[in-house]
Amino acid sequence: MKSSKLLAIVVVLQGLILAGQWTSNTAGFTPSAHAAPPVSNALNQSEQTVDELKEMNAKLDQLISLLQSGDLQVRVVTPDEKK
Repeated sequence: MKSSKLLAIVVVLQGLILAGQWTSNTAGFTPSAHAAPPVSNALNQSEQTVDELKEMNAKLDQLISLLQSGDLQVRVVTPDEKK
């Protein structure tokens, strides 16, 4: 008697789960959510990019001034034939 009641409860619960899957709008698939990054994060990344570009411009200015001064020496080294 106990086993038949337990079996009936399990069958009813499985039927409810199956009915819930058939009637759901997403048909068992969960939609993927793509959230936009927070505005503060985007602003922080923009500020970092601007800072890095300023550093790069400063380094390029140093390189240009070195080339224009004529103090640059270039040495050509021939690779070893043994290697």
